[in-house]
Amino acid sequence: MPGKYPLEKVRNIGIIAHIDAGKTTTTERVLFYTGKTHRIGSVDEGTTVTDWMAQERERGITIVSAAVTAEWRDHLINLIDTPGHIDFTAEVQRSLRVLDGGVVVFDAVQGVEPQSETVWRQADRYAVPRICFINKMDRVGADFYRSVASIKERLGANPIPIQYPIGREAGFRGVVDLLENEAVVWSDDMGTNMERLPVPAELAAEVAEARAKVVEAVAETDDALTLKYLEGHEISTEELRAALRRAVIANQCTAVLCGSSLRNKGVQLMLDAVVAFLPSPLDIPPVTGANPNTGEVVVRPPDPKAPLAALVFKIVSDPYVGRLAYFRVYSGKISSGTTILNSTKGKRERIGRLIRMYADRREEIEEVEAGDIAAVLALKDTFTGETLTDPANPVVLEAITFPDPVISVAVEPRTTADQEKMGEALRKLAEEDPTFHVQSDEATGQTLIKGMGELHLEVLVDRMLREFRVQANIGRPRVAYRESITRAVPKVDLKFAKQTGGHGQYAHVILAMEPGAPGTGIVFENNVVGGKIPKEFIGPTEKGIREAAESGVVGGYPVTDVKVSLYDGSAHEVDSNEMAFKTAGSMAFKEGMSRGGPVLQEPIMKVEVTVPEEFMGDVLGDLAARRASIEGMEPRQNVQAIRAMVPLAEMFGYATDLRSATQGRGVYTMEFHHYQQLPPNLAEEALKGNPNGRRK
Repeated sequence: MPGKYPLEKVRNIGIIAHIDAGKTTTTERVLFYTGKTHRIGSVDEGTTVTDWMAQERERGITIVSAAVTAEWRDHLINLIDTPGHIDFTAEVQRSLRVLDGGVVVFDAVQGVEPQSETVWRQADRYAVPRICFINKMDRVGADFYRSVASIKERLGANPIPIQYPIGREAGFRGVVDLLENEAVVWSDDMGTNMERLPVPAELAAEVAEARAKVVEAVAETDDALTLKYLEGHEISTEELRAALRRAVIANQCTAVLCGSSLRNKGVQLMLDAVVAFLPSPLDIPPVTGANPNTGEVVVRPPDPKAPLAALVFKIVSDPYVGRLAYFRVYSGKISSGTTILNSTKGKRERIGRLIRMYADRREEIEEVEAGDIAAVLALKDTFTGETLTDPANPVVLEAITFPDPVISVAVEPRTTADQEKMGEALRKLAEEDPTFHVQSDEATGQTLIKGMGELHLEVLVDRMLREFRVQANIGRPRVAYRESITRAVPKVDLKFAKQTGGHGQYAHVILAMEPGAPGTGIVFENNVVGGKIPKEFIGPTEKGIREAAESGVVGGYPVTDVKVSLYDGSAHEVDSNEMAFKTAGSMAFKEGMSRGGPVLQEPIMKVEVTVPEEFMGDVLGDLAARRASIEGMEPRQNVQAIRAMVPLAEMFGYATDLRSATQGRGVYTMEFHHYQQLPPNLAEEALKGNPNGRRK
């Protein structure tokens, strides 16, 4: 298919937003108007194309990002519909890593919501150019310009509204295209009859003012246009469009459009904007990586004739065809039947069937060229974040980093027959989802599964039941604690000497430890001078330290936020070896932990609760009882939004409590923010076996 389309006519875009802003509804309209479906799917009726999993249709939410391919105005659009719920943040992260542009959807009543901020920051991190679509313009309380203001204030962005809504709330019937200075109205329910008309007379003055602001804002992004504007010359529509495209691609601004996806209004103009303002693979900088053999920086241009460089961003276990690996080709091309190299692991892989995905339906293709996204069947050793490359010209692209899980539950199979099936199911689910971890608890012999939240684990357990037919008992959710130190330990001097028959073992390390900055994990510094510890033993010492950090000295929880500096030691020319230094590093770290005032740390969640004003007192009182620290409050349409930091241990079952306290009208969102020391009395409870450290 891309052979048909030159690279400048390819768009790889994601639809990202807060939960319930209307991403999937918008995606369904895109499929309908591009001719991919002949009837519009509905989230409420469970008939959507991109939400194809049973769990998604039952809950009415997106859980896994779905890739679809469509054509619009002679352009090929690879579109990924991502989840909005924070528990599935990995899906958004990995999609943004391989996309060239994004459409951020906002609810016209709510404006910027907490998860909108999170996905916006993730897009900032990968420098993804984006346009905004203010959806749900037909709802009571919808306000286009208030939503634009919230994008500016809360996201620190530079939004340029290129449309002006015609009609408010239930009377919303169209928009004025401020660049073309003409009205667009939809005269039928399906949104297929789109009429372009002169600007209505009653809106002429407001539209003229809005257009003048757009011209000024766009002119500011371009020196030549600024000069033209200041000299009072007319700026043509073509000049405006070209300057706006350059500014959006350079992340200087974001174009804002509006509509109502559910009422089939505005989606075609949003697709026009994707084609007009979002980048093709040629508009973004060429991808860089490292040569795995020499460590040199390698630049790969988006050219089908260049050597292959592709990144695997998602693994899916398909019950019918086996393991599917989704990948983005940055340079070169992948053809079925060829052998390529997984440069991350140094293993060769044979490319079997190449597939273009259409949510859960698929179409076989022969090759995939630079700038395109597709899937391949049956790669044996390749997982998320790994690079596929030309064996003669290897390169390793930057991997995708994912947050650590913050919550765990114990699972045990109901029968012996389920035991084996459960192991296989958990392995496949962990391959698919990098934020889902499986581990055995040595103290109890239980299998623990860890994830990003209660909903995340609930969905995974449900999938285990349905897709893999595993019957299992599930324990209560538990907090994933961490351990750290509270004071510096300037010197840990450890000598490991063991005499056995033949060669002995000898290693001597001297290190210093201190508390690290929040979120830094374990930082290792090699400050050994004069070769007192030979270079080949530094790596094993670090490995020993990192392995020891997997289980702390207080309750056996992983250690985080500790800086370790190895600065002295000695070695024996005969008895020293890698194993001895690994053991010495591990023992020294454990000793340093014991002397550094070790404490338990708990995950703190950033929470936003939206409640009607009459329930404010009750909700604030309840949050205070949950050890919350209130960060601020903000009035919104008929409701108050309360922002707070709350320990995860106090938030289990909060959805039910909030509903009963607000007659079902309160909603909340939460995401992990940082780790913080657990108060001593609650740490005692946690160590006594009350898993969430809460007073009973």
